[in-house]
Amino acid sequence: MKKYKYPSVLSIAGFDGSGGAGLQADIKTASALGCYSTSVLTALPVQNTMGVKNIFSIPNAAIEEQLATIFEDIFPNAIKIGMVHTSELVQTIVKALHSHTQVPVVFDPVMVATSGHKLIEDDTIEVIAKQLIPLAQLITPNLDEAAILADMKIESVEDMYRAGKRIIDLGVQGLLLKGGHLKTEHLTSLYFTKQGEVHEFSYQKYDTNNTHGSGCTLSSAIASYLARGESILEAVGKGQEFVHKAIYHGKNVQVGHGNGPLNHFFNPEKLIKNELER
Repeated sequence: MKKYKYPSVLSIAGFDGSGGAGLQADIKTASALGCYSTSVLTALPVQNTMGVKNIFSIPNAAIEEQLATIFEDIFPNAIKIGMVHTSELVQTIVKALHSHTQVPVVFDPVMVATSGHKLIEDDTIEVIAKQLIPLAQLITPNLDEAAILADMKIESVEDMYRAGKRIIDLGVQGLLLKGGHLKTEHLTSLYFTKQGEVHEFSYQKYDTNNTHGSGCTLSSAIASYLARGESILEAVGKGQEFVHKAIYHGKNVQVGHGNGPLNHFFNPEKLIKNELER
């Protein structure tokens, strides 16, 4: 009798009790794209659509055990990393990833929430740049996060090109620089490769506050497409299309009183079954 397995995506991220971002967005996204979602909790932010009220840490020993437990049982086809807010946590994750370098990693360097709240300790940024970023096949910062990494203001698409080249020089394998915060009619994103290629993507902007968790959703969507066997460029393109449509289908729905979530299930796919190799 034939046996099958689901493409598995591991999310290493923080919690969002309001359901729009963090692990909750990752689980919804991977599920909507036909993948099996596993997770490791890195932090417990207390938040809703209006902002982050507090952040409670998870003991590093608990995170280390979570990682080991998932890797030994449900080995992922791709990994998405989100909120990593302490240098000790970075080192814990890096240690685990060094044993599994064959798995593609998408890192969303969550430093600033949609509401503008800073989510990361200052001394963690340098450790992330030196230890975690080089292990990722792709990082997906927004403009606020890219400005921190590139150490420059980003106020135009031209600035995005300059900042992207600075960030690639940090040892990044791939960079998707999201331009959603620019005050322009269209959203422009740039995908930089370490070989010097730059691919530009442009999408219509929608008049909506329902973008809470869009960065989490994007990185998870890209990881899901990688788990399904897509190339990195295909995954980057399809991941952005998924987020664009999820925003469109949720733009007129009110959830909470602040920045509402996307509609992750606008067109959900059935769980994909791949035949196990003998």
